[in-house]
Amino acid sequence: MKDFDTDRFCYDGDKPFKLKKAPTKVDDLYEDDDHYEALLRQQAAEIDKWQERMFAHNRFGLLTVFQALDAAGKDGTIQHVFTGTNPAGVRVYSFKRPTDQELDHDFLWRSWRELPERGTIGIFNRSYYEEVLVTKVHPEILTASQRLPEKTTEDLDKLFKHRFEAIRDMETFLFRNGFPTIKFYLHVSKKEQGERLIARIVDAEKNWKFEEGDVKERDFWDDYQDAYETCISETATSKAPWYVIPADDKKNMRLLVGRIIIEELKKLPIAEPESNDERFKALQKLIPVIEAQ
Repeated sequence: MKDFDTDRFCYDGDKPFKLKKAPTKVDDLYEDDDHYEALLRQQAAEIDKWQERMFAHNRFGLLTVFQALDAAGKDGTIQHVFTGTNPAGVRVYSFKRPTDQELDHDFLWRSWRELPERGTIGIFNRSYYEEVLVTKVHPEILTASQRLPEKTTEDLDKLFKHRFEAIRDMETFLFRNGFPTIKFYLHVSKKEQGERLIARIVDAEKNWKFEEGDVKERDFWDDYQDAYETCISETATSKAPWYVIPADDKKNMRLLVGRIIIEELKKLPIAEPESNDERFKALQKLIPVIEAQ
C-alpha cells in the first residue's frame, strides 16, 4: 500500500493553519482502477467490522462531519466509503437551508436532534458549520432571516467568536460523553470545481445536480477560502480535529477518508465481545431444539 500517512492532513489546533498550504491533489494512493476498488472494499469491510464491535460494546458513537464547497464530492465520498457498512449502524443526515421551525431555535438545535446513538456512526452532510461559513460570507442572512435579537447582530465579529466557542464546547461535551467527532473538509481547487460544474451541464443525466446558484457562489471563492481557514483554525482541537482532504482526485479522497475513519475507530477503547464457555455450552443444547421445531 502506498503512503497513507493521514497525519499530514490533520489539524488539531496545535499549529497555525493556512488553507493555501493545504494541497488539493497528492500522488495516487492506488496503482490502477482495480487496485482502487480492492482497497475501497477492504476499507469498507474494516469499517463494518469496527462499527459492529462499537455496537456490541455499546459505550461509544462516532460523529463524522463533511464540509466542502459545491461539487467537491461529499455525496459520492459518503456513498463509496460507507458502502458495505450495515445500514442499521449508520445515520446519515443532510443539512439543507434551515426551516421555519429550525430558525425558531438556536443555531445548534437541529444538529443535536440528529446526533448518533451509541454504537452507531453519524454522518453529517454539511452541518452546524454552515452557520459560521455561509453566514460569514453572506452576513445579511443573519439579519434578514435568522430572527436573532437585534443587539446580537450589532457586532458580527463577537457573534462569530461566540459561535466558534459554542461549537468547541459542543464537540468537547460530545467527546466526554463517548461521541468523538471527526471533521472532514474536502479541499477542491477552483479549476477542478469549475470542470465538475461544467460536466453537470454537459451531461443531461447530471443536470439535476446543477444549481444556478453554484455559479454565483464562485464569485465569493476567496471569501469562502478565508471563512474555512478561520473556521478550521478556531475549531480544530485534539478532541475534534479537522482533516483537510485533497479533493481534486475523488479516488484518493475516498481512500483517505476511509483510512482516517478506521484509524479513529481503532483509537476507541472498544472491547471485543468476550466468549463465555458456560453460555456457549448452554447454547449448544438449543441446537437440537431448533432442529426439531
